[in-house]
Amino acid sequence: MKIQSYRDLLVWQKAMELVVECYKFVSSLPKNETYGLISQVQRAAVSIPANIAEGQGRDHLGDYLRHLSIANGSLKELETHLLLIGRLGYRPEQDAEPMLVQCAEVGKMLSGLSKSLRGNR
Repeated sequence: MKIQSYRDLLVWQKAMELVVECYKFVSSLPKNETYGLISQVQRAAVSIPANIAEGQGRDHLGDYLRHLSIANGSLKELETHLLLIGRLGYRPEQDAEPMLVQCAEVGKMLSGLSKSLRGNR
């Protein structure tokens, strides 16, 4: 299948699903974390598909690869925030596991896309 839009990318679709799960996950955190962890989780999660989309929309391969790298950095940031929520006792640590599995899947897909694009240089 020819990729005509970032929306055709499975990695973008999976990243969007991860955003939805993260928003649900942080909705039960204490209100005093509204401008702390809640905001950080939401910002990092949204950054992943947003950077995939922005990179795919760029004219230069180098820009695309840079945005995929930024998306991967946001993914690692998100994982850290999810782990911290458990360590702080806001949610049981195992509650974040499904999202951490999604993070690993998106991470592998980002890596594969980056490698594929670098091979096309």
